[in-house]
Amino acid sequence: MIYILPLLSVFAGYLIATFLKPSSSTGFKLLLSFSGAYLLAVTIFELLPEVYLNGTNEVGIFIMLGLLLQIILEFVSKGVEHGHLHQQEGMDKFPLLLLVSLSIHAFLEGFPMDEGDHILHGVVIHKIPVATILSVFLIHSNLSRIKVGLFLTIFALMTPLGSFFKSQFSLLQEISIYINALVIGIFLHVSTTILFEASKNHKFNISKLAVIVGGILLAYFI
Repeated sequence: MIYILPLLSVFAGYLIATFLKPSSSTGFKLLLSFSGAYLLAVTIFELLPEVYLNGTNEVGIFIMLGLLLQIILEFVSKGVEHGHLHQQEGMDKFPLLLLVSLSIHAFLEGFPMDEGDHILHGVVIHKIPVATILSVFLIHSNLSRIKVGLFLTIFALMTPLGSFFKSQFSLLQEISIYINALVIGIFLHVSTTILFEASKNHKFNISKLAVIVGGILLAYFI
């Protein structure tokens, strides 16, 4: 399932972008808030205790490196990982740098998915709105359908590829604690950015509060 579900999540995002036109949908924004809350809770409840229990104090350095890495990646990706991607009218060149940035993010998030179903579900729930926003951007560009399909296929394969590499190379398994710490930093930045933006302008929104609390509780009890 760690190979299939991430692929299906990208396909689901493409279908949502194609048929539901979610860019201004309140329901889609709520899904994004839920995904951020769930990902943050899973990171704190599952991944963070695990790396400190089995690693050394140096894992804190790798967590900070992961956070900084995500900031750097977002200079290129323009924040699609947490729900933003500004449309570039008339874009007809293949966005290679965007693909590289998102691929690095997706590849790394595949490493901790064998730690438990919670991590897998967190990545999948996070990936659906990301794939939706990315699909909307690509569909409304001047790229051909072949290029759009190639972009989304490569992006979809990167997370399973990260899981596969970890399972096949003993060196990656030996340093998995530190890679997981790197991923924690990435997840912390992405999820907290989603939640902060969900409360933009400090306006109280009971619906967003409910889905955020629901995401946290679901991650805790399931």
